[in-house]
Amino acid sequence: MKALIFDCDGVLVDTERDGHRVAFNEAFREKVLNIHWDVDLYGELLKVAGGKERMKHFFNTTRWPEDVTDKDSFIRDLHMRKTDLFMKIIERGDLPLRSGVKRLVDEAIQAGITLAVCSTSNEKAVNLVVQTMLGQERKKAFAGIFAGDIVHKKKPDPEIYNLATKELGLAPASCVVVEDSRNGLLSAINAGMHCLVTISHYTREEDFSEAARVVNELGDPPNREIGLEDLRKLI
Repeated sequence: MKALIFDCDGVLVDTERDGHRVAFNEAFREKVLNIHWDVDLYGELLKVAGGKERMKHFFNTTRWPEDVTDKDSFIRDLHMRKTDLFMKIIERGDLPLRSGVKRLVDEAIQAGITLAVCSTSNEKAVNLVVQTMLGQERKKAFAGIFAGDIVHKKKPDPEIYNLATKELGLAPASCVVVEDSRNGLLSAINAGMHCLVTISHYTREEDFSEAARVVNELGDPPNREIGLEDLRKLI
């Protein structure tokens, strides 16, 4: 094992539940829309890909605010504000790290294991999550943070992981990836890597049969589920 590579959303932080959903609700409150997306409702809305598309679907299946005359402009402006609020949530440190992430990163640093993040989410948001939630010193230990539009194809395509191995000079078979979704799992294994799945709130019903191992969380003592020595055994 030469490298430990993390996805961001759902792995480092439960972004959808604790970040995007919260930001949507804050944007709704600012607009006095009397709308609240609870955890279960947002899980259903996640079946619609894309934040703007998600809001359009919601308003189409419920009702649009009476004063909205230009739906496209309304959705665009509301989503822009939601994105600003999401970044502020990260900046404030209000998006908690998932259990065991900091511990496992420290174990990898101590062992001299190469660290990286591979995510097709917004590049600025991913970098801010790593810097704010893990701290600047830990961020310096990451050999690469590959995010955003750095690749053309999103997961489950393996392009993001192929890029990481090329840029870092790594053999795919020496890398362990931590993912939380089936798309992420398929992306990693199609790149020839070993994948541990740590289930997030909205992925618990997905099929992870191809994973090297599946855990509920990485965990911190006394509920630690996996450590660096366990990851080495996945190779």
